Amino acid sequence: MRFSAIVLAVLAGWFGLQLSIRAQEMEPLRLDDGSTWSTEEIETDRDSFTPATSLAGQQRWILESAYSFIDNRRVYDTHSLPELLVRYGVTERMEWRFGTNYEIGGAGNPISANVADDLPDEPMLEEETNVSYGLKYGMTNQFGWLPKSSLLVVGYTPVAGEQTKTNLGLVYVGGWTFANRWMLDGAMRYTTGGFEGDDFNVWSPSTVLKVPVGEHWKTHVEYFGVFSQGRERETVQHFISPGAHYLIHRNLEIGSRFGWGIGEDSPNFFVNIGGGIRF
Repeated sequence: MRFSAIVLAVLAGWFGLQLSIRAQEMEPLRLDDGSTWSTEEIETDRDSFTPATSLAGQQRWILESAYSFIDNRRVYDTHSLPELLVRYGVTERMEWRFGTNYEIGGAGNPISANVADDLPDEPMLEEETNVSYGLKYGMTNQFGWLPKSSLLVVGYTPVAGEQTKTNLGLVYVGGWTFANRWMLDGAMRYTTGGFEGDDFNVWSPSTVLKVPVGEHWKTHVEYFGVFSQGRERETVQHFISPGAHYLIHRNLEIGSRFGWGIGEDSPNFFVNIGGGIRF
């Protein structure tokens, strides 16, 4: 009887210790140590629909590019490339951004957030080239449960194609890095949109969990949505998206994300392949 009690006490102590260790691992790191807004490893905004909370870093450049294929339900498939984004750190807490992209297909690209989505009722093959420009500013650094956060302000101007309206995008992103190196980020994106004279707003919430695997791999799973507001025919799109990225060097990465649309307004499937370099 006494031996059983000792065994139970040891097991209870071991179980309590494991719970304590696990709880400690999931505590956010306290990062308000004056650290810079850039990270030791490159962290691109193209890794996921949710942009990174980090910035390029003062007088540093990040060059990102990708190709996306979207399997649409009722219209022609969409091809999007090169999804080029150039980021330059003016200061530790602010970066300038410039990009360009070309799309061809039956609908806008909702997974790169370069343009607001449109879903025409009749299948049409359209081409469009746009440029993007704006800035990203570091708002808060992480301290306990206070998240690290950034604000993006971006303009999108068509330079070729039927669309002529310049759209505005605002993104607030925040998140935590935990002691086990897991990262949990969330964002709210607002974009103005328009299609055939119908002006409307687009809201896009998202959340992503990033899990490192070894020194070079990082995996993630993400949810994001694209919801119109004030449109003649409202659209609601939901996406579930896993992905993986490989760090070739701390300043060079490649990766891919893919996912599935949920609901009649969403594409069936999408895949995105690309990479980034920092110098």
